[in-house]
Amino acid sequence: MTKTQLNRGLNYFLFHFFGVVVTLFSLTACNSPQTNAADRVSVTVVDINNRIEAGVPFGSSVLDALQIAKIELGALDRTDPPSFSLITEPVTITITRVREEFEQEEIVIPFERQTVKNENLPEGESLLVQPGENGIQQVTYRRLIENEVETSRSIFKIEIIKEAKPEILMIGIQSPFVPIEIPGKLAYLTAGNAWLIERDTRQRRPIITSGDLDGRVFSLSPNGEWLLFTRKSNTENEINSLWVINLDQENAQPINLNAANIIHFAEWLPNRTATILYSTVEPRPTAPGWQANNDLRRLVFNAFGRVVRDESIIETNAGGIYGWWGTSFHISPSANSIAYSRPDAVGLVNESDGTLDPLITLLPFQTRSDWAWVPGVEWSPDGKVLFLVNHAPMSGINEPESSPLFDLNAYILPSGPLVKLVSQTGMFAYPSMSKVMKENQTWLAYLEAIFPEQSENSRYRLVVMQPDGSNRKVIFPTEGGTGLDPQKVVWSPATSSSIQSFVGFIYQGNVWLISTEDWQPRQVTGDNLITRIDWK
Repeated sequence: MTKTQLNRGLNYFLFHFFGVVVTLFSLTACNSPQTNAADRVSVTVVDINNRIEAGVPFGSSVLDALQIAKIELGALDRTDPPSFSLITEPVTITITRVREEFEQEEIVIPFERQTVKNENLPEGESLLVQPGENGIQQVTYRRLIENEVETSRSIFKIEIIKEAKPEILMIGIQSPFVPIEIPGKLAYLTAGNAWLIERDTRQRRPIITSGDLDGRVFSLSPNGEWLLFTRKSNTENEINSLWVINLDQENAQPINLNAANIIHFAEWLPNRTATILYSTVEPRPTAPGWQANNDLRRLVFNAFGRVVRDESIIETNAGGIYGWWGTSFHISPSANSIAYSRPDAVGLVNESDGTLDPLITLLPFQTRSDWAWVPGVEWSPDGKVLFLVNHAPMSGINEPESSPLFDLNAYILPSGPLVKLVSQTGMFAYPSMSKVMKENQTWLAYLEAIFPEQSENSRYRLVVMQPDGSNRKVIFPTEGGTGLDPQKVVWSPATSSSIQSFVGFIYQGNVWLISTEDWQPRQVTGDNLITRIDWK
């Protein structure tokens, strides 16, 4: 084949190829709805009371049809059929115009009436301690309006504008109690409210009367100027929140420190201004209601209650055996050291590198329940000894963790030895050191189970002794009396004129004091509802 013949063949092929393409294009163009009015579909749009007729290309969407009819839809408006539907036959499109409106209503929250028994008032008399004030709750409703007809009305938001203030009426009861002069300030928690005793046991005043203190944290600052406490929370995923109130400021209001979910530990740092250490948990729907973070944080606030620093000392960690329950911390009197205790160990916090340095490995106690035992720990006044409860093994049982034996020990820092002071005190011995530091006037108080091998459910005696274990004496209850529920007793603060110390504790819902001068127990309150006390 010559070159000329090859070119003629190629030209013939291209001529017929382009002819076919042009023919197909023409046929396609003839079938397009844009060019043939006969392929348009009639549409009727009903917009409330308006009817609009329009023609749209075959296969257009409802939204396209509305755009052709120059009808705009609002954000909540809807159509029938839906806007994404394709139109292939005559159709009526119905628009439902939807809008929402918000309206607010203020509702009065009636104040509650609380009565407090007081043995310092004559029986039958009453005293209005605090007048009640109604609160105000603002409710925001969301109204849904369709084609100018309201179809639903629901609560959108509820906000407390003003907290209700309960009326507190003090009622006199027959009083066998002799007033006692006391040093410092003694705070106590009763029925979710905080009260304060100063100078003598007749001088009492309410501090917090909201009724929502949960008692997880209840601590006076070292100088007695502030009260640190936790309140129950109604916020989702929040068990409670941490607050302070100034006790020296008239009409002071509680201040939220914006720290939440605190179960085991929050305490003042001695010799520091407005500095708090605390540890947190994460709420859980299953028992016990949380998963411990086993962390440790330092919070500092200024004179106005504003938090100026909230920093981590120990990051969230597993917390050892039974770490889900949580770790407790214990600050030395000089604030130079921080001890920690958890079900399997007692040790010191290494603040420089954010770690925990174990001193003693403990035999964990198997509770077979949704709680874990954490040993009580106390520092000696000079910070050289840690007093702690140790879980002791018991011969003859197959499961060492089930041993019912617990001893009170002293650990001599920095490296031991561990000295047993008292055998079989029970798991809730909670050692507590007095504040007076004169020779032979410093006492170590602790609880001793009446039934030491059932100490989980036993009541306890209150015992004192010298820190070396000598001069031991049971000071409560008196012979034939009922024992105490587990608690850490508190000691009166040391003053320059102190010639005696008082140890304070809760017995059958009331505050009792015992003086080291005569060791005689004296009942101070008759409320029968007291659950926490502190004394600074």
